[in-house]
Amino acid sequence: MADVNRGNRPLSPHLQIYRPQLTSMTSILTRITGNALIVGMLLCVWWLLAAATGPDYFAVADAVVNGWFGNLVMFLSLWALWYHTLAGVRHLIWDQAVGLDLDTAEKLGYAVIGGSVILTILTVFII
Repeated sequence: MADVNRGNRPLSPHLQIYRPQLTSMTSILTRITGNALIVGMLLCVWWLLAAATGPDYFAVADAVVNGWFGNLVMFLSLWALWYHTLAGVRHLIWDQAVGLDLDTAEKLGYAVIGGSVILTILTVFII
């Protein structure tokens, strides 16, 4: 067996050494927003089912959806929808083998983040 000094080498990158890249963080956030959209969808489905059930049950569901919790979930769902859409467009661009160099990939990551925030704010003010 080779004489290798294994005492001074880290076995894997650690939090103090490893710096997360923007592309990996935006990819993880794409997965999170995709799953988080389910919460907003379930809230909308619950509201619609309550409307079909009766006025008493609808009053409860409508109070939740129009309350602070419902407004927060809907606002975050709107942002998640814009973010997830723009990240999907970014992946379509990458599927064409365009923008795969590090500088362009990082610019696209910032564009997805900034674009989702701007489009969310515009949507809230327009609607």
